[in-house]
Parts: sequence; C-alpha cells; structure tokens
Amino acid sequence: MEEFENMHDKPMSVKDWLITFLILAIPVVGFIMLFVYAFGSDQNVNRQNWAKAQLIMAAIMIVLITLFFLAFGALFMAAMAGNMS
Repeated sequence: MEEFENMHDKPMSVKDWLITFLILAIPVVGFIMLFVYAFGSDQNVNRQNWAKAQLIMAAIMIVLITLFFLAFGALFMAAMAGNMS
C-alpha cells in the first residue's frame, strides 16, 4: 500500500464521508463546519477542496436567486402598477 507523506493527503474513506455529511446535515453547525473544513489547516485535502467548492456553489446560487427575485419582482411591480391605472 502506498504511504502518504502526511495524513492530510490520505484519501477519505466512506466512513469519513458519511460522518462529514451527517455533521453538515445539522442546520447551523453544518454551515459553520463547512468553513472549518474549507479553511482549517489540519483538514484532509480532499475534504478541504470539496468544502471550498461547496461554498463557491452556494455563493453562485445566492447570486442567481437574488437576481431571479429582483428581475421577477420588478416585472411583478410593473404589472401591478399597470393594473392600477
């Protein structure tokens, strides 16, 4: 079996991933742990990269949802203003 220079480079097992997903399922704790996993210095490199990707995807989704609500909110307000006169 191949030796890894340190434990942070070792691939994560299925058990490690299941524990990670269970922790992330807890509403507030999971969100905080996502930052700990992404930016903690003592984290597995696989979990760290995955957490960073999750945070980037969350930021993209927040931007897209905000733009969606702004666009359709403006259309709705314009339609309501047109019905008033």
